[in-house]
Amino acid sequence: MSRIVAQNVSPVRDCVPLYDRREMVEMSSPTFAQLLNNVTGDEAETPVHQVLTMDPPHLLPPQQSIPFILSFSNLTYSVRVRRKNIFPAMSGRRTDEAPVMRTKVLLNDISGEARHGELLAVLGASGSGKSTLIDALANRIAKESLKGEIKLNGEPLHSKLLKVISAYVMQDDLLYPMLTVEETLMFSAEFRLPRTLSKSKKKARVHALIDQLGLRNAAKTIIGDEGHRGVSGGERRRVSIGIDIIHDPIILFLDEPTSGLDSTSAYMVIKVLQRIAQSGSIVIMSIHQPSYRILGLLDRLIFLSRGQTVYSGSPLNLPQFFAEFGHPIPENENKTEFALDLIRELEGSPDGTNNLVEFNRAWKNTNRKSETTPARYDLSLKEVISASISRGKLVPGATNDAANPTAMVPTFANPIWTEMAVLSKRSFTNSWRMWEIFAVRFGAVMVTGFILATLFWRLDNSPRGIRERIGFFAFAMSTTYYTCAEALPVFIHERFIFMRETAYNAYRRSSYCLSHALVSIPALLFLSIAFAALTFWAVGLDGGASSFLFYFSVILASFWAGNSFVTFLSGVIPHVMIGYVIVVAIFAYYLLFSGFFLNRDRIPSYWIWFHYLSLVKYPYEAVILNEFKDPTKCFVRGIQLFDNSPLGDVPISLKEKLLDSISKTLNVRITSSTCVTTGADILVQQGITQLNKWNCLWVTIAWGFFFRIMFYFCLLLGSKNKRR
Repeated sequence: MSRIVAQNVSPVRDCVPLYDRREMVEMSSPTFAQLLNNVTGDEAETPVHQVLTMDPPHLLPPQQSIPFILSFSNLTYSVRVRRKNIFPAMSGRRTDEAPVMRTKVLLNDISGEARHGELLAVLGASGSGKSTLIDALANRIAKESLKGEIKLNGEPLHSKLLKVISAYVMQDDLLYPMLTVEETLMFSAEFRLPRTLSKSKKKARVHALIDQLGLRNAAKTIIGDEGHRGVSGGERRRVSIGIDIIHDPIILFLDEPTSGLDSTSAYMVIKVLQRIAQSGSIVIMSIHQPSYRILGLLDRLIFLSRGQTVYSGSPLNLPQFFAEFGHPIPENENKTEFALDLIRELEGSPDGTNNLVEFNRAWKNTNRKSETTPARYDLSLKEVISASISRGKLVPGATNDAANPTAMVPTFANPIWTEMAVLSKRSFTNSWRMWEIFAVRFGAVMVTGFILATLFWRLDNSPRGIRERIGFFAFAMSTTYYTCAEALPVFIHERFIFMRETAYNAYRRSSYCLSHALVSIPALLFLSIAFAALTFWAVGLDGGASSFLFYFSVILASFWAGNSFVTFLSGVIPHVMIGYVIVVAIFAYYLLFSGFFLNRDRIPSYWIWFHYLSLVKYPYEAVILNEFKDPTKCFVRGIQLFDNSPLGDVPISLKEKLLDSISKTLNVRITSSTCVTTGADILVQQGITQLNKWNCLWVTIAWGFFFRIMFYFCLLLGSKNKRR
């Protein structure tokens, strides 16, 4: 795959020594806006794309680069690991012996710095602590667990400020599969860029970024997943980077950005990161084993081994370092491959890498003056951020409040209603293109409705018809809940996208919760109308148009409550299959305690609480109250009293004689046309006497809102995405 090169980046940069390169960057570092506005097609796989100027003239950044230095010292992080003997009998240990708790050190006194205009790469074997160090710098480790200091330009970097001036690109490409590349970046722009920026300028920024990332040919291609063919792996990775640099952050963290890519795609990704650094950003990434070409793009390296630093400095000094250590790097061999192989070999030795760690400390002290230039902070952190905002960085509605650097950049770029609109549009667009999922759900509802309509066709008002109506209501209401199980994987699949976006304040958690509910309502309306229309008149339910509207409202409320309940569970349960088992089991319990199988007065006192928690109880009682609401309507007359009993098959004349005998005994005149059971009697028999139908409807709706609120608290408390 070919590359895109900015016009104002010197082609001889890769062969310039580190010190000269840093001076060149500080003297004439191209800004992010310049890189976007001066992309050529020399090495691009796409033709030249004309980019509009997005900033007013007075905001165009000057040529002088703003210095940023992120320094970290003595970072230490450890976790408690439980070690338990699996086979105690074989080892002679007592079976009741308590498990041993040991401390595992993941980071051990790590120090270093990263400068704007440079690429800092953290290398090491698997388990060396690369990702842990990136997480520590990106504030993804709980403050009480991480020891050490992290400073920006010599001043402590607080988590609130870090959230708004930085971005984090995860190792996995977490994207919506049915959105195109352009749509994905455009939605990110809607989140990150302020509403004061016009739509045309946001589009211009997205188009410029697409060109910078080399994605012009793939702009109209969907991201894709296992079932839908989309962009390539390298293009997915560049899109993942693009959504986090749309607002031009000061600090960019990346965890294994080249993982799973071929050498050409990996080089393309690092080349893009090089341009981002040259625009005045600090770029810190972990990388497993860079190729020779990628190594030429890196400015600073940190090699880790079991949480300790074994080398820190310029890649140009690697040969000298290992030569003085007594293991010179052979000519024509990849320096990083040799270093990693040697580190692995030392890790397997009795002394491990302790000698290399000590040698690195001594070598660093000896070569400190020649390795780096002293950090100078001519401007305070407030002044540097203010100047950086003035030249066009941190686009989301930043202000020049020098008195408070945290207040310079708003916590969120947009108000809550804008976030809700964008989130709803994105979710609806992605779902609409996966129409087969809704089609299957609609088909399931329609098939169930058709079976119920034909099975309970035109029920009469006989005692048998009454029993069958009640059975129809119980099955119909429970069906609405079971068909809501499809909502379970929606958030489970989006969980890490949500965590990534909210971790750096793309939008509020409340906005996501509200938009999630809004997007589900149109589908629930459509399903409710279809199911109600298919079954109401076919079954022969009572009451006409007004009863149909209430019946439809109850079904819609049931779908709403069921969808909200399943959504809440998706915020608690991380695995789809476990979630399905729990959903099916709980809905079965809801039906069991609804009052259909056992009247309320027959439920044991120690289980009665579950009856009132049953989501099926309230819509079930609502539709029965709606059906048997008329106290004057008769459902059992005279000789129908013997139906559903052993006397049901005796001749009518004998039934009339039995009625005469009962009349004489009770001293009440009962004929074959006398009304024996009304709708009110049926409600009493079913134990449905506490609430009226409207109360049951409101309680069902309230359950839906309750579980949405619980879902919000799950998002609030369970999505911190920090190590402990």
